[in-house]
This record gives sequence, C-alpha cells and structure tokens, in this order.
Amino acid sequence: MKFLNFLRGETFARGIHPPQHKDTAAMPIRRLPFSPTLIVPLSQQVGRPAKPLVRVGQEVQRGEPIAAADGFISVPHHAPATGVVEAIRLHPTANGPWTESIIIRVHAGSTQEVLWELPQDLASLDTEGLILAVQNTGIVGLGGGIFPTHAKLRVPKEYPVDTLIVNGCECEPYLTSDHRIMLERAPQLVAGIAIARRLLGGPPAIIGIEDNKPDAVAAVRAQLPDDGSVRVETVPTKYPQGAGEMLIKTLLGREVPPDSRSYQIGAYVQNVATLATMGALMPSGRGFIERVITVEGTAVARPGNYLVPMGTPLRFLLDCVGAPADSVEVIFGGPMMGQAVAFLDAPITKGVSGILAFNSRDLTPRVDGRSFPCVKCGECIESCPMGLNPSTLGMLAAKRQYDTMADSYRLGACFECGTCSYVCPANIPLVQQFRVAKQVLRGREKTT
Repeated sequence: MKFLNFLRGETFARGIHPPQHKDTAAMPIRRLPFSPTLIVPLSQQVGRPAKPLVRVGQEVQRGEPIAAADGFISVPHHAPATGVVEAIRLHPTANGPWTESIIIRVHAGSTQEVLWELPQDLASLDTEGLILAVQNTGIVGLGGGIFPTHAKLRVPKEYPVDTLIVNGCECEPYLTSDHRIMLERAPQLVAGIAIARRLLGGPPAIIGIEDNKPDAVAAVRAQLPDDGSVRVETVPTKYPQGAGEMLIKTLLGREVPPDSRSYQIGAYVQNVATLATMGALMPSGRGFIERVITVEGTAVARPGNYLVPMGTPLRFLLDCVGAPADSVEVIFGGPMMGQAVAFLDAPITKGVSGILAFNSRDLTPRVDGRSFPCVKCGECIESCPMGLNPSTLGMLAAKRQYDTMADSYRLGACFECGTCSYVCPANIPLVQQFRVAKQVLRGREKTT
C-alpha cells in the first residue's frame, strides 16, 4: 500500500502552545442519566432542518427515527430515549436563535438499551446505498464542522483522493473526548475507517495523533489491519495542529489553496469521533442519539468524559456534574474556538464535543475587558498558522472595510482558530471582529 508524500519531517509554521489542561484524559467514559425532558432541535447541522415524523402525544422508542432528512444536505434525528412527544415547537438554542424542536417527556426508569435498529449487510451495498446508510444514521462531523458526513463522503469523481487523513490530534485545551474514544473504541474507529476508505475509492489512511497521547497511539496501533493500509503517525503537539489544513501540511507537506477543498489536492480529512461513530452504528443501522463529551472547568465538581444523550438540557447536565448553574460561565467546545452559552436550558446537540464551566471569579478578563490600540508588536503575525496579518485585518474591521479584508488580505483563509486573540497584548478581540466581517460579507452575497 503506497503512502504518497508521506511525513516530510516538518510541521506547519507558527502556531502556539497554550496550557493543555488535559486532566480528564485518564478518566474512562461514563454514562449520563436521562433528563426527564429531552429537546431535539430539527436543525443540528449545516444544511436544511429535518422534517418531523411524529405527532404530539405519540410514544417513541429509544433509537426510533423522529425526523427525516429534508434533501441531501440534511440528516434525520432519532429518539434519544423512550418516552412521549410532549410538543413540537420553537425552543432557544445555546447561542440564542429559536429552533423548531421535538420535546420528549422521558418515561421514568427508561432503559439505556437501544430499542430500535435496522441491521444491514454493508458488504452488499453499492456506493449510493452505503452513502444513504450513512445519512440514515444522522451522523455529522463531530470535530466541530457539523457538516453531514454522508455528503462530505461524496467526493467529486474528478478529484481522486490518494490519502485519507484521520484527525486524532484534539489540540484544544481541556478537551479529551477524542482521546478516550481512541483508547476505548479503537475497533469501532478502524471499522469506520474501512467504510470511509471504501467510499473514497480505497486510498490508504494515516491516523495523525499528537505526541502527547502515547497511550492512544498504542491502543489504535494494536487494532490496525495487517495489510498496512492504515497507519498511525505521531505529530508535534502544537495548536492548531488539529485543523485540517495544518494536519495535511504536517503529514503530507501539501498546502490547501485559498478557497479550495482538501480533496482537490488529494487529501480527505475526517475526525476520529466521526469515524468511530460510523463504525459503531452502521452495521446495526442505529441512529446517532448520544456522543462522548468532555465536561471540565473550575466549576465542575465531577469532571470527566460523559456519554450524553442528544437533547439533554444543559442545566440538567451541569447539575449532574456538580456545577452550580446560577454562578458559572459556560462554553460549548474548547476555550480557543468554542462559543459562550447564552441560554442554560439549551439542549446538547450533535456538534458539542466539550462543555467547559468556570466560576465567574476565575474568568476575570485581562485589563478589565478593555481593548487598547494595536502596539504593532507583531505577535499575531508570528502566531497565525495561515500566515495572515491579523493586526491589519483588525484595523480594517474597525473601519468596516470588509471588502478590502477579503480582497487584499485573505480574510477567507482565516478559520478562526483564535491564536491572534490569545497572544494579543492589547486585548483586541481579533477573531470576533473577523467573524463579524464574514457575516456581513455573507449577508451581502445573499442579497445580490
């Protein structure tokens, strides 16, 4: 099995080394109990919201489809627990917008056993049948992208993929859910890799794992096939090593051109949690109803990695882990790229890989939250992994010169890793400014 341009002995330029805070890496995955009420938003991914299949008052079984995909760029949803559909109505989400959701009142004493499945012979399926089977599970990108996995696996035929890159870096501070999945679910990961390789035309696979996870490296290597089609390589621990563009640079020495997809240079990147979930669900035809989530932070009395049913209200989860909901600040995701939560009764959705809860007193902003004029120190330029000039972009954003940012300073190449904001001594919220600029530009495109 040939590995093209393999491991050129280099990593991407720049980047940073924030404190890791990976204390939960040694804690096995534990199940979270069912909340009395589960809230399943019909939109948990990029693309069209799902369409309800159930009615108010209907009893549903754990694992049963409750919403169907509305087109190809859409995924179905399944009942996370056995209960009764209490309502189908708008409900707030973590970042504010109200989304149509299916509210399930869980039966007391409901079993954690999945009661609905549709076993299938994957070997008998052709490519389109296999893609449909992936879609029927409801899986989306679990590394944060939340793009429907089945749609991402349909690579245009004019772009043959020569390497499948499996992202096991998990470079965000605090987060260790991928680490635990590699330790505890390596067979499912290898099974998921086999499915992805089949859909991509059979390219070899490289599993990239940061060198601060030697136990995960050993666990995954022990499960690899003997034919050499899949191999594990350690990569330097550095942020943002887990970004697809950076991992491709490290493992293959290739750079993804601006406004291009990685498959256009022969590389396809997928997260370990996504592939492990595929490998676990597809043979039985089960739906994606729960995921492993890191719960950490100074306000959490019982940190760890929890298997959380989709739709679990955040307030219920915080109570289970001993975090006082009335005095904490919560982030969905990691501290570098995650989002602050605006509504504590919001549900856990498919894209949540981590929940960080901090006591308010532990989050005193630098210099009382104030920003100061740029001092031209160049720290942001030295750290930006994409080689951008965040300082100039920030000044243009302050003047709302968004077109200049995009046309002359490659705003589109920024994937919002947050390194520039992290290193800025003037406390300028650079990445937040870039997000606003992109939103404005996207809004203009929609109106033209």
